[in-house]
Amino acid sequence: MNETVPTPQRSFWKKLFLSPHEPRLRAGWRLAIQTLLLVALFIFAGIPISLLYTLFRFKITSVTSLALSTLINLIAFTISVFLARRFLDRRSFVSLGLKMDRRLFPDLLAGILITFVMMGLVYLLMRAFGWIQFEGFAWPFYPLAFVLGQSLLFLLIFTFVGWQEELLSRGYHLQTLASGINLTWGVLISSAIFGALHLTNPNATWVSAAGIFFAGLFLALGYLRTGQLWLSIGLHIGWNFFEGIVFGFPVSGFATFPIIRISVSGPVLWTGGAFGPEAGLIILPALLIGALLIILYTRSRIHSIP
Repeated sequence: MNETVPTPQRSFWKKLFLSPHEPRLRAGWRLAIQTLLLVALFIFAGIPISLLYTLFRFKITSVTSLALSTLINLIAFTISVFLARRFLDRRSFVSLGLKMDRRLFPDLLAGILITFVMMGLVYLLMRAFGWIQFEGFAWPFYPLAFVLGQSLLFLLIFTFVGWQEELLSRGYHLQTLASGINLTWGVLISSAIFGALHLTNPNATWVSAAGIFFAGLFLALGYLRTGQLWLSIGLHIGWNFFEGIVFGFPVSGFATFPIIRISVSGPVLWTGGAFGPEAGLIILPALLIGALLIILYTRSRIHSIP
């Protein structure tokens, strides 16, 4: 006769703090600790930058300020996610979707090209409806070398932004939430957090946060189809670069150095106004086209996400 061995009861504290399936903290605690670590790193990395502002603020331009803040974010996001993934999740940093294989550069390039089509579509639609006016190119107003230098500088900045925001949102947030709840809720909640984080941007509203939420769903598609973050990072880099530098729109509320100089006069509900197209209904057809292009690009390599 077989006897059933009783399963030992977990204490209240173990149920509260520890995962029922693995010897690690529950997903919510891991997210909370990573967030606290991120804030601490912001403060730590920001101290020398604050001293620079205090001593040399008259020499710091808006572009330099943006570059410095991006550098702080790069340090804080990367270190906090690395430490949380290694010591809280007990997983490797690479397992977030950062495998260095032959797909890396094609995925980055595909993401960038897809967003060129998307932002080009937004520009053409707004021109067709008479909501934007073309005012000229940058080079009659500035030396060509300066235009190229600014474009490359913003490309570097947006590369850092694409890395750090995808590492956090489609990397740590989405995947940690998925491990604690399920993949669907992981995508939805991480995208909602992604939208809320942009509420501190200039000219942000709840409408713009909703637009960023849908952008988060779109960016998550790149991860869901490949199991890696490289396609999503490429999409993020290209989105910001083509939106701001090439086609002249604000990038999530921030002004950049546009190659194409435009003025927007259409209805804010559609154009997004001073925040940029992601705060307007005009972004929805672009997101649909972009999603179709992602599906076509990844049609032979759908990855099963655990």
